[in-house]
Amino acid sequence: MGTLTSVAFAAAVNIRFRSFHRENIKTTLPKWQKRLCFSCREDSNRFRVVKCLSNDDENSNRDDSGRENEETNDSIVKTASREEDETSISSSSNEFGSDKSPSVSSRSSNVPPIDPTYSSFQIDSFKLMELLGPEKVDPTDVKLIKDKLFGYSTFWVTKEEPFGDLGEGILFLGNLRGKKEDVFAKLQRKLAEVVGVKYNLFMIEEPNSEGPDPRGGARVSFGLLRKEVSEPGPTTLWQYVIAMILFLLTIGSSVELGIASQINRLPPEVVKYFTDPNAVEPPDMELLYPFVDAALPLAYGVLGILLFHELGHFLAAVPKKVKLSIPYFIPNITLGSFGAITQFKSILPDRSTKVDISLAGPFAGAALSVSMFAVGLFLSTNADAASDLVQVPSMLFQGSLLLGLISRATLGYAALHAATVSIHPLVIAGWCGLTTTAFNMLPVGCLDGGRAVQGAFGKNALVTFGLTTYVMLGLRVLGGPLALPWGLYVLICQRTPEKPCLNDVTEVGTWRKVLVGTAIILVILTLLPVWDELAEEVGIGLVTTF
Repeated sequence: MGTLTSVAFAAAVNIRFRSFHRENIKTTLPKWQKRLCFSCREDSNRFRVVKCLSNDDENSNRDDSGRENEETNDSIVKTASREEDETSISSSSNEFGSDKSPSVSSRSSNVPPIDPTYSSFQIDSFKLMELLGPEKVDPTDVKLIKDKLFGYSTFWVTKEEPFGDLGEGILFLGNLRGKKEDVFAKLQRKLAEVVGVKYNLFMIEEPNSEGPDPRGGARVSFGLLRKEVSEPGPTTLWQYVIAMILFLLTIGSSVELGIASQINRLPPEVVKYFTDPNAVEPPDMELLYPFVDAALPLAYGVLGILLFHELGHFLAAVPKKVKLSIPYFIPNITLGSFGAITQFKSILPDRSTKVDISLAGPFAGAALSVSMFAVGLFLSTNADAASDLVQVPSMLFQGSLLLGLISRATLGYAALHAATVSIHPLVIAGWCGLTTTAFNMLPVGCLDGGRAVQGAFGKNALVTFGLTTYVMLGLRVLGGPLALPWGLYVLICQRTPEKPCLNDVTEVGTWRKVLVGTAIILVILTLLPVWDELAEEVGIGLVTTF
């Protein structure tokens, strides 16, 4: 009889606790369980599976009469169990001399009720986030892909993790069973056969790997994302409009640079406005009209370098079947332009493609800039072109160690060791083009240099290079007075590294690494200013005039 009573009491308490758990689940669950259960959800590894705590599959199939009978039985059992519970607690209090032991019913009565509106709001918020977020990989497809693609002959999956910026994909971790490139090509073919063109498969280095792969190199894993999530969207009409407006502004800034190069010919009130920081009232702009025609050759040179730079990108992308966005030119009154922002509109197949396309633009722009710079220096020493020369302050040649030394070797000590220097406008165009190209080749973010370093040496190397670049720009070790505006431009527009390639593991060849390394060295020499001691010693600028 005692055993029977114990069983009945345990059943009653269990039934009452289940009813209490249903009514007050949000306020009684500890924090670690709340992360797993929220509004009848179970969250496991960022993939949510709907699960109702109050009903299982059997309960969901019951009819209304069955639920009414269950509720009636529950209420009868709860009433009987409550009386038995109070009797047992009273006897326990008398036995141990304490009346402070709380009962289950007393605890449940103190729990404040949850507003149904708040509960509905939580569920609606969750559904809204699910709808607005990127579409995730179908769990049915995950199981199918895991069974059909991976195996003992390709890649043995041991674990699955979320993949993507918001965990919208699946990352398969495991052990590689063949050569990386061969396995990846085989998996891509099988993926197309199993699910068509619905998904993109990425081969990346395994995050937080404990060691290298036994076959050599870093351990790899495979990420799966939906095509519409992983691939960039098409260029919209508004983006074309913005690009056109920026291009028109860049034309204006290039013409302004051409006018500024004639500073020795401009009216005094115009010169004062552009050189005196205390000048507030702008001069009559009609005074500049006579100088526009003379400014056009320099403007054409600057714009030609910009367009040639972008043409290099597009010519390198076409054979690789990579789509690029329309360039968004960035106007700047000091250099004419800060270059252009050009986005990838398709996923890059491998890191070699990223390096080739990234370097093609700067190399094309630099080639034209060097040609203009060299021809301009030659014409600057030619007496027949004396009428086309403009005078600029000699201190401008201290802005670049490499270009300053080349100018010093070409024009001579006497020419540069003076207050002003007579040069051809092509020198200014080439100088501005090389400086802009060097800025865009800095190894940081989504700049051409950042993409090239990421493709040649990996994302970890880009982080190191990027931090070093930011420090050097902040200390004005590179770029001189343009370091701050360029650093702000990169932080606002170009700070995010490029997304991984489909094959983000296979390294590029040695000659590509050497090419990228050589380009970075030339960039540093171009953007490194000439310090006063060296300038005075080699005769670049008149240091005593400062």
